[in-house]
Amino acid sequence: MKKNLANKLTLTRLALLPFIIILLFLPEHWAWAAWTCLVLYIIGALTDFLDGWVARKFDQVTEFGKLFDPIADKIFVVAILVMLIESGRVEWIGTLAILVILVREFTISGLREFLGGHDIKLPVTSLAKWKTATQMLATGLLIISPVTPLYIDLFGLGCLIAAASLTALTGWHYLQGALEHFKKSHDDIL
Repeated sequence: MKKNLANKLTLTRLALLPFIIILLFLPEHWAWAAWTCLVLYIIGALTDFLDGWVARKFDQVTEFGKLFDPIADKIFVVAILVMLIESGRVEWIGTLAILVILVREFTISGLREFLGGHDIKLPVTSLAKWKTATQMLATGLLIISPVTPLYIDLFGLGCLIAAASLTALTGWHYLQGALEHFKKSHDDIL
């Protein structure tokens, strides 16, 4: 693997994950742990944006980055969402929203891999970018919810439900896009 800043940012995201998980399981009344966890989460989320930007801007695109960046993204998001459930920061409605997000993430990731094997790409939509931003905001708010006023927790839950709705909607759009490619294709790719 050619070492470059973009790849280091991707790996940094994964390196932060164990610390975030540990901090999520410290006692909820330890405000320093929640705020430190939030800072590490924000750094990790920023690397999600920065690694691709750095790779394109400074011509540091590598096969490793193309392969591993989306994997690192999914591991980072999935692990933290599951830990929010496990640490008790979300109740049943939050858990349901997280399950919607997880099912969509795995389904669309699998679909992208399948289509990529046939040289078909599904472009990221602006709605999907809003989904990601809403999901990141919700996750950050839920990380600090034990040490903030109730309205922060409720706003975080509202953002999580909005993120799940956008997640389902963008998943549907991607499935429709894939079906259009299948219909246009004269080859039997299945």
